[in-house]
Amino acid sequence: MSKLDVLTPENSQIIFIDHQPQMAFGVQSIDRQTLKNNTVALAKAAKIFGVPTIITTVETDSFSGQTYPELLDVDPQAPLLERTSMNSWDDQKVRDALARGAVEGRKKIVVSGLWTEVCNITFALSCMADTDYEIYMVADASGGTSVDAHKYAMDRMVQAGVIPVTWQQVLLEWQRDWARRDTYDAVMDLVREHSGAYGMGVDYAYTMVHKAPSRTRHTGPTLDAVPAGKVAAE
Repeated sequence: MSKLDVLTPENSQIIFIDHQPQMAFGVQSIDRQTLKNNTVALAKAAKIFGVPTIITTVETDSFSGQTYPELLDVDPQAPLLERTSMNSWDDQKVRDALARGAVEGRKKIVVSGLWTEVCNITFALSCMADTDYEIYMVADASGGTSVDAHKYAMDRMVQAGVIPVTWQQVLLEWQRDWARRDTYDAVMDLVREHSGAYGMGVDYAYTMVHKAPSRTRHTGPTLDAVPAGKVAAE
């Protein structure tokens, strides 16, 4: 496998690290609502393409709190791999879960986590030191305690061979070809819900250009314009 090989649903697996409230409270490198939107969107993308998903958590009951409900809702049956170490690679359950995917040829590890400068970087460097896995760090589904903390951690990881990506980049790399109709509709639904202006543009094109019905069914009346009259002087 080479870093020149693009991400595919068959060569990828994904790990979510510590998407828990107490960790999110400390994030200052990205708007936290945007962070959650991107993280959940990435999880939904993995589900669309059948990419194995690992969720690991740290000190849930003593410090970090419960994983985002919206993330758990994507795959309620997914096991939560609890840890004590900030470095997920220190936990055998995490290693074993990744190894099961690697045996199937899934050695491109897509990573989303908190915080970039601690949990993400220690996992990435340790994992790469011990294996031939490739790490794809999703920069906009990860967060650090400051803009600088996130940036310099990303810089350090890139210098060590980590590949920086964004969640939408991962989604579209997995889709690759719009002729792949078996995932087309689900991808369109995902971007309309989570991709901001891109998703709004898809809705616009569907309804205004292709005259498709709206995704929602508005049941209230639509009132025609009524120009307001001139206010009489007292």
